[in-house]
Amino acid sequence: MATVGRVAGPAVGTADRPRLRTGLLLAAPAIAIFALLFVAPLCTLVANSFRTQQGALTLDNYVRFLGDPFYRGVLLNTLKIAALTTVGCLLVGYPFALYLRGRSPRVRNWLALMLLSPLLVSMVIRAYGWLVVLGPNGPVAGAFEAVGLGAPRLLYNDTAVLIGMVHVMLAYMVLPLMGSLDRIDPTLVPAARGLGASGWTCFWRITVPLSAPGMLAGAMIVFSLTASSFVTPAILGGPKVKLMPYFVYTQATTTLDWPYAAAIGFVLVIVTTGLLLGYARLLRRGRGEVVFA
Repeated sequence: MATVGRVAGPAVGTADRPRLRTGLLLAAPAIAIFALLFVAPLCTLVANSFRTQQGALTLDNYVRFLGDPFYRGVLLNTLKIAALTTVGCLLVGYPFALYLRGRSPRVRNWLALMLLSPLLVSMVIRAYGWLVVLGPNGPVAGAFEAVGLGAPRLLYNDTAVLIGMVHVMLAYMVLPLMGSLDRIDPTLVPAARGLGASGWTCFWRITVPLSAPGMLAGAMIVFSLTASSFVTPAILGGPKVKLMPYFVYTQATTTLDWPYAAAIGFVLVIVTTGLLLGYARLLRRGRGEVVFA
């Protein structure tokens, strides 16, 4: 039996080698592009973050950032905006994804086109469109004045940034949710209703747990993209909304302190990656079947 085991092992490995070689050849262009456009710039970013402006090695950039309560507050505010945007996209996107689930293919296509339409417009144009809508002379202020209320201040604060980011990121939440909801067996809810479960019980005990992988996948995408977003927060929030990408930009272009800008950017990468790894661990729990147990 031991001899058979030794003979069978190499035979299987030899048979798998052409398949592995073919897979590597097919993946080689994607790996090369990934290394060129992501790995190499990230390595350059890390190397620059440990240098002074004169090129000497130092840890002062990280000591400066971590030792300054102002920059720690900027990091926390960035994570807060990203988390609130994720929650907002989930609250708006989940009912929309549920509505799309039961529609005909034609209606789904039209609604999906409406959902994706903001992604077809430049980020700058979208942000300036929200400047008009939320401005003191815009339709929102006009609606408040029409009912005798004072127009709220909606520009250059966290509220404006959240509204703009939810509008931009909504599609990234809805699309994974639609995939999870479409994979749910349509006979489960009728079967549960036949056994006496209420509609609310079916929703919380069947629909929500089985769609949890889509929720967590959408949350990972929305959170990471929001935390690193620059254009929309810079236009709608201005200098009053303190976010990490804005300070990376100002350090690199205004003060010309490239090493410190690299350190700020790398801190954001590390923190965001750590949180996403936590998301991924939660996503793997129960193999995507029961996440909220």
